[in-house]
Amino acid sequence: MARCEVCGNDYAMSFEVHAQGAVHVFDCFECAIHRMAPICEHCRVQIVGHGVDVDGHWYCSGHCSKAEGRGGIVDRVGSAAGA
Repeated sequence: MARCEVCGNDYAMSFEVHAQGAVHVFDCFECAIHRMAPICEHCRVQIVGHGVDVDGHWYCSGHCSKAEGRGGIVDRVGSAAGA
């Protein structure tokens, strides 16, 4: 068993995440996201999934990057159905 570094739960099914030379231990994905997900520099949401990195600045979407004056990122619009 290992103790989650976020909530402190000592859990038999904890898991490790190896990133940037460090090893992190979590008991659930929520704790892993809380500790590891980057934060959008415009709206402050934790980015879970595809964010955008513009010159070292993280945003959750093209909309937020544009709102911060970073151009060149376009959000995908419309449905993929029928494409």
